[in-house]
Amino acid sequence: MAIRKKSTKSPPVLSHEFVLQNHADIVSCVAMVFLLGLMFEITAKASIIFVTLQYNVTLPATEEQATESASLYYYGIKDLATVFFYMLVAIIIHAVIQEYMLDKINRRMHFSKTKHSKFNESGQLSAFYLFACVWGIFILISENYISDPTILWRAYPHNLMTFQMKFFYISQLAYWLHAFPELYFQKTKKEDIPRQLVYIGLYLFHIAGAYLLNLNHLGLVLLVLHYFVEFLFHISRLFYFSNEKYQKGFSLWAVLFVFGRLLTLILSVLTVGFGLARAENQKLDFSTGNFNVLAVRIAVLASICITQAFMMWKFINFQLRRWREHSAFQASAVKKKPTVTKGRSSKKGTENGVNGTLTSNVADSPRNRKEKSS
Repeated sequence: MAIRKKSTKSPPVLSHEFVLQNHADIVSCVAMVFLLGLMFEITAKASIIFVTLQYNVTLPATEEQATESASLYYYGIKDLATVFFYMLVAIIIHAVIQEYMLDKINRRMHFSKTKHSKFNESGQLSAFYLFACVWGIFILISENYISDPTILWRAYPHNLMTFQMKFFYISQLAYWLHAFPELYFQKTKKEDIPRQLVYIGLYLFHIAGAYLLNLNHLGLVLLVLHYFVEFLFHISRLFYFSNEKYQKGFSLWAVLFVFGRLLTLILSVLTVGFGLARAENQKLDFSTGNFNVLAVRIAVLASICITQAFMMWKFINFQLRRWREHSAFQASAVKKKPTVTKGRSSKKGTENGVNGTLTSNVADSPRNRKEKSS
């Protein structure tokens, strides 16, 4: 009798795209459970907490606005359920952008592993920053923040928000919370995880702080300013990956980065240090949401100043390192006087794209010039 040999073939390995799609399908099913719950009377009361905004109040029409009453919102513990639901939505949108846009471009460009991960990061963040920046500007215009800057501190506490304002903050918290499971879904390298955790934590800390301390007006202005600068960086890096000649965007980004840090400090000091410091009501009152006391003001200004100083330190440190490397390269080129051979082109720059400092996190460390091809 012939003895059958055991097969030595290893089991098939699931592709990265298949794993991402599998996770997206599971998350989609969970989100659909909450949506379907709205269709039945028994589960509607529970599902509506996740899907719709909570804690709304209706203010009667005044003499100035006699046409209709206004519906405003404040925050509460039920907002955690709403943030969780829209975190699931953010994971689904992330998977859609990855599968139908970024993966197709990656197949055509044949990026290395390092460029592949950074291209995906910039692609996802540039889409988010553009959407959030446009949305934030729309809110600023509709609520006359640009024409009247005193709104940033006048009539504090700003414990009542419009639908657009509250939904904006819920979406911001949901997006940055979704970044934690994405570290697993995207199979992020272990050495990159600390950097990712730092900038995700910084975003959540400042956004949640502005939301809970009723500084949503100031937080919105600073977020729009910061998102615009970050969008310029990531879109410049996408162009750089497609063609290394596109480097002018980084020069513009470097100028706006410094300007954005200075403007952030000016607005923060003007609002917290002068506007709120001169307000009549400076008593801590949790029932009305008034946190305008000296200790809170110092804590807010300290957190903003430390964050901006940290970003500038990373920015200057990276620029100085690039300048030293460029000077050393030119000095060695003059000594050696290398001959230029046909078919070869010198690749100058880092994988971050001659960018400066920060990627999405406000604290990106520079990469080595040499990269291993995938």
